[in-house]
Amino acid sequence: MNEDIEIKRSSKAESILSQINSKTKLGDLRKMAKDIKKNHELAMEFWSTGEFLPRLLAILIMDKKLLSQDVLNELDKDMQTHTFDERNNLMDWLMANQLTKDKQKIALIETWENSPSALRRRTFWYYQARLRWTGQTPPDNTANLLAAIEANITQEEPEVQWAMNFTAGWIGVYDEKNRARCMKLGEQTGLYKDEMVAKGCTPSYLPDFITIEVNKRHHN
Repeated sequence: MNEDIEIKRSSKAESILSQINSKTKLGDLRKMAKDIKKNHELAMEFWSTGEFLPRLLAILIMDKKLLSQDVLNELDKDMQTHTFDERNNLMDWLMANQLTKDKQKIALIETWENSPSALRRRTFWYYQARLRWTGQTPPDNTANLLAAIEANITQEEPEVQWAMNFTAGWIGVYDEKNRARCMKLGEQTGLYKDEMVAKGCTPSYLPDFITIEVNKRHHN
């Protein structure tokens, strides 16, 4: 990729990019973004580097009003050049920092359940999970979501599978009448049953996830 030839970056972009290296943490990017404020043009310059950390910074300073369906298609396509974990991180960061801050973008996310893009399907499910774990009153689509998860989770792409499982987990935590059903789903699929998790982290295996998270809420 000879992007440097095609894209002449501004001196402001170059100066900020020179401060980002392998030791840069997410908190550092947030501080930089706070100083820059919203600047879509600069965001696109950062995005054009094709690199992970500059792209995370780009997402923080984008103008959500300019994120049309076409622009989102391009961003999605660009994310495909990253490793599995990086592209999931980029999409999740875009969802949390831009898409969920705008009613029109939320309406767009809600149309992505059957998108041809795995990243967008993941975002649809992750958003449904997020509505529940942030304590917002969930929409009355729980029955439909559970039916779709039960029908499709085992055939889904890994990144989507994780988000569907996560949604089922939070439904099980907050919705007592569906709790046993969500646990049973975990037992039947066996997803994440043998996953090792770091100390203090909640395992993704549904029976364990739901039990632990419910207990946390009862003890508070």
